[in-house]
Parts: sequence; structure tokens; C-alpha cells
Amino acid sequence: MPVLTSTRIDVTALLGSVQSPARGGIASFVGVVRDHHGGRAVARLAYSAYAPMVEAECARIIFEAQRRWPVAVALRHRIGCLEVGDVAIVVAVGAAHRDAAFEACRFVVDEVKLRAPIWKQESYVDGGVGWVEPAAVEPRIPAESAR
Repeated sequence: MPVLTSTRIDVTALLGSVQSPARGGIASFVGVVRDHHGGRAVARLAYSAYAPMVEAECARIIFEAQRRWPVAVALRHRIGCLEVGDVAIVVAVGAAHRDAAFEACRFVVDEVKLRAPIWKQESYVDGGVGWVEPAAVEPRIPAESAR
């Protein structure tokens, strides 16, 4: 199943896809569009991506996680326009034990933000827009006034 989707992510189905009788722990990360960033009120955002590269890079990330830990990984990321409260990304990891599940889940989330060519543009309540650096510890937005 592809990583990128322009439709709502079914979190329950994604969690179920990594569940099995051998996996006693499932860790997940659900990234939701929030209503603020960098001191500004966010109205909505738009994700765009270079799909062929995203799919290939995310496959490598999942492979690396499964090589480092005995886990099953599921990953979905939305593209397109999202409203506050919409689910933007879900990572689900199933493992026999919680430590591997937590560690692999964190690894996948961090690596997607660092390596996948997915771009986020925020639209602010004041009419301005800004691009967000996904891999920055504290993403900064260039100041743009309302147009």
C-alpha cells in the first residue's frame, strides 16, 4: 500500500495491519494539524510531495526499521489541503515487546521528517502563508504579512 494518500487516514486499520498474536506491543504516532505554529494562528495547511521519491525513501526507512528491530511497520502520510484537527501522518509499529515498538516508531517518524521530500505550507488566520522546515528541532517560518 502506498505511503502517500489524499484521503483521510484510517488509523484503526493501520494499527490493525501491524497486529498479530506474536506482537504484544503496538506503538503509534498520529500527527494532527494544530491551530498554531511559531506564535501564529494556523487556519489550514497543504502538504505536497515528490511521490516517486517519497514512496522509495519511505520503503527504505521501513526496511531499515525492520532490519534494526523485529517489528512490523505501517506508514501513511496525507498530501493536499488539511484543516485543523485532520490527521496528517500515522506510523504504527507492532513488536513482541514495547521497547522495540517505541524505538522503531520514533525512528520512522524522525527519518520521514528528515529524509522524505514532503513539503508543508501553512496558511495563517491573518492571511499570510509560510513554508515549514520539517526536520528542524524548532521549525521556523519566514515572517510574511497578510496580502
